[in-house]
Amino acid sequence: MANEPVSVVFKLYCLTVMTVVAATYTVALRYTRTVSQGLYFSTTAVCITEVIKLFLSLGMLARESGSLDRLQTSVTKHVFRSPKELLKLSVPSVVYAIQNNMAFLALSNLDAAVYQVTYQLKIPCTALCTVLMLNRSLSRLQWISVFLLCGGVTLVQWHPVESTKVQVEQNPFLGFIAIAVAVLCSGFAGVYFEKVLKSSDTSLWVRNIQMYLSGIAVTLLGVFISDGPKVLEKGFFYGYTPWVCFVVFLASVGGLYTSVVVKYTDNIMKGFSAAAAIVLSTVASVLLFGLQITATFASGALLVCVSIYLYGLPTEDTTKLSRAEPPKDKEATQKLITV
Repeated sequence: MANEPVSVVFKLYCLTVMTVVAATYTVALRYTRTVSQGLYFSTTAVCITEVIKLFLSLGMLARESGSLDRLQTSVTKHVFRSPKELLKLSVPSVVYAIQNNMAFLALSNLDAAVYQVTYQLKIPCTALCTVLMLNRSLSRLQWISVFLLCGGVTLVQWHPVESTKVQVEQNPFLGFIAIAVAVLCSGFAGVYFEKVLKSSDTSLWVRNIQMYLSGIAVTLLGVFISDGPKVLEKGFFYGYTPWVCFVVFLASVGGLYTSVVVKYTDNIMKGFSAAAAIVLSTVASVLLFGLQITATFASGALLVCVSIYLYGLPTEDTTKLSRAEPPKDKEATQKLITV
């Protein structure tokens, strides 16, 4: 948490923003994937998101540099004259590209509430990657919360709930596999990127630019491998509606905004935010998609919310973990990447 004093009102504002962004993105993305006619190509949406993030990072680097000359010097030095660094950052670029495309596939086959709950598996996945790749330790309470979370997700997936107002064909098993791949990608890429950040004093926004440049190349390749003939026939922006543009906006700008406000909150508030996003997604799914809530789903969702809260509780053992944590700015940038 930032050292400067922050009012309770501002913390609540941050909590509200994070919750609304997370829930709205999931529900809006689900809505755009339930349209049976003129469905847009998800690969192009992922590519556009990378482009927007690149320009946002350039803007932030310009602000950090203080002048256009310094910006040009920094970009030339760290981007055009550093092919090894670009190659190094191409690893998370590929992984994040897979993750983002899996999110579209998952929400094409699963309800937003089910997705929101199941996607919390990124917490134990990130914890495991942190232990293995960064040699950190987790407290006993955190490990208990990880197992509780896995149990809650198992309950949610035990008897998949149905959405009565969705007419498109769905494959819940395929949706779960897509989420599983997405959370694995999220955990590995997030920890890998943090390790790269700690290996040098290079500006965080420079690292973002390096990764987004690689990301654009990777996602463009994905567009033409997956949807190449269709894109050439119908156009890159085929099927785009205001809702689709809104989803792209949330994916690119929402992550940046959330990363800025997250540094003013603590783990407990972030846990509340995740739990509240699950509740909002569930309510929206009932109203918009006719989601039928079952006792199994409700029990699993509640268990996930409790585990998220427990995971964020401060304990004595977590000092082992926090000792190796990067400065908050690095943590904030990492959150931008993983959204």
